[in-house]
Amino acid sequence: MTIREQNEQREHAVLEPWATFADSSAGRLRPMEPCPYRTCFQRDRDRIIHSKAFRRLGNKTQVFISPEGDHYRARLTHTLEVAQIARTIARALGLNEDLTEAIALGHDLGHTPFGHAGEAALDEVCPFGFRHNEQSLRVVDVLENLNLTREVRNGIVCHTGRRKASTPEGRIIHFADRIAYINHDIDDAVRAGIIRESDIPQHLRKRLGETHGKRIDTLVTAMIEYGQRYLEIGMDEQMHADMMELRQFMFDHVYHGTAAQREEKRAKSMLRSLYEYFIEHPDELPDDYFVLQARGEALERIACDYVAGMTDRYSIAVYKNLFIPKSWNKIED
Repeated sequence: MTIREQNEQREHAVLEPWATFADSSAGRLRPMEPCPYRTCFQRDRDRIIHSKAFRRLGNKTQVFISPEGDHYRARLTHTLEVAQIARTIARALGLNEDLTEAIALGHDLGHTPFGHAGEAALDEVCPFGFRHNEQSLRVVDVLENLNLTREVRNGIVCHTGRRKASTPEGRIIHFADRIAYINHDIDDAVRAGIIRESDIPQHLRKRLGETHGKRIDTLVTAMIEYGQRYLEIGMDEQMHADMMELRQFMFDHVYHGTAAQREEKRAKSMLRSLYEYFIEHPDELPDDYFVLQARGEALERIACDYVAGMTDRYSIAVYKNLFIPKSWNKIED
């Protein structure tokens, strides 16, 4: 018996019956020889961590565009916080922590530079629209060819929007993502001087908690208690309503029309310009993208892939190289 098979047996001894078991996975898009040491979900987690798209998350905006300071969240630190929250919930409920972690680490691989401003910009110019969850799935399926299991792929594409993931582990990410970004965005906004903790409505501070850590603990505890009671992922109606009210507070006081987004218009204009440039000059796309052209993919799709995959600083560098006049000196005889 291989170490992987021992781990699969251990899952059946430790996890709850409503968990997703690795040896019952629906498989991959293409056959792959099983790893002798890792379950299929452990292998997916590792493939995501070693992907180029995962590394680029370190230089992609979460909320604050080009912040001055080392402690503001980036897309990568957001992803790690989602994974931490999701693992805690999965472990407490006896669900598959490896599957949960793999989905969490892969859920934002398709996010654009400059956060949701970049997503909105590409959605405006791309004829097929742009949604970061669908782009995340395209990253793992096509651009990086990770050949992940169907459970991980489903969890990635269903982490936002109305579709529910097919596994309880995937449904955890839908909640863990919101718990993470609502609370760490409050932390960043307070650090930036945009809001104060005391600006949060008093009834929400009383019910959810006065601090960053307490609010996360309250919401995670609510999910664990709900899961233990109903063997499903969610939280009580009042707690969910409080979380969504806090989310709306952030839209009203941070996400829209504040210093957090003071560069949003410029970022959107820049990404639109980059997309339009590569539509007009496809020969200047990197060599890797010519493979997609050879497969018959639409140029609009390929240009979108390239721009969406850029980090904040790389997109700025490309824009400067393409659109900003370069200095020069006259050479004297």
